[in-house]
Amino acid sequence: MEERKKVLYSAVQPTNDLTIGNYIGAIQNWVKLQNDYDCYFAVANMHAITVRQNPAELRRRTADMAALLIACGINPENSVLYVQSHVPAHAELCWTLNTFTYVGEMERMTQFKDKSKKHADNINMGLMDYPVLMAADILLYQADYVPVGLDQRQHVEIARDIAQRFNNVYSPTFKMPEALFLKVGAKICDLLDPTKKMSKSAENPNGSVFLNDDRDTIIRKFKRAVTDSGSEVRYDPENKAGVSNLLSIYSVFSGKSIEKAEADFAGKGYGEFKLAVGEVVADKLAPLQAEWQRLLADKAYLDGVLKSGAERAERTANRTLAKVYKKVGFYSLKD
Repeated sequence: MEERKKVLYSAVQPTNDLTIGNYIGAIQNWVKLQNDYDCYFAVANMHAITVRQNPAELRRRTADMAALLIACGINPENSVLYVQSHVPAHAELCWTLNTFTYVGEMERMTQFKDKSKKHADNINMGLMDYPVLMAADILLYQADYVPVGLDQRQHVEIARDIAQRFNNVYSPTFKMPEALFLKVGAKICDLLDPTKKMSKSAENPNGSVFLNDDRDTIIRKFKRAVTDSGSEVRYDPENKAGVSNLLSIYSVFSGKSIEKAEADFAGKGYGEFKLAVGEVVADKLAPLQAEWQRLLADKAYLDGVLKSGAERAERTANRTLAKVYKKVGFYSLKD
């Protein structure tokens, strides 16, 4: 009898364009993980509206994100790929879990404090409730693992706390999820400020390379990338942060080791080096971008994938929700 795979859950908001850092740090890992786990991947559009969105743009970005994930290698035949708002159980479970969550612990969440500063004119309840919805996302699918960066650890911990409280009151209902800290490999930093991580929401977009940047834009951004004093292409993050960041990017996209990359550019100037990094990134992204555009042009296929994904997600989510509703004492109508 074949052993049942562990369940893995992850989601990405359809806000801002993804960078090569997101691709290397998250999506490439998702693609690898789907062979070893039963994966649920959501386009988290419900989380997105905690900050004001342009409705037409949010719809477009939702389809964009779904198509991008498939183009990057997420297989919708094996993994469950769906849009969060297509599965009402997320909001329904969130409401129930709210009664097991304390206001004080939500106010202490790092993301709530950070976003409250950034969006002081719109500190809404959704912003505070964000971690509870995230807990509902995870717990609905009885996830064993949630792949996260260190900055997201807090959300998995609060999901575990909420699940434990419910289980203690009503008997075991939710599986206790664990954070899966991935070996990211190269840390991709901002091209203009290599002391900072490359971000999809950076104030200056020229420091980030986005997955939908065209070839000319990619090469232009790399040509303007910050290097260091001197002229030697050498990996030394402490003393040569800019060059080291570019070497990391070149290594990832070329498939060459850092040592081989250093050898490739021995005796060559920074200008030639930066151009080569831009070209290797553009070359690697070109087929991904072509497939992405092909998928977006085939709306019937994309909608079919998302409809099937929502139906598969609902089957699992509704089983969990039914157990929760029964345990808390909600009156049900028999078919």
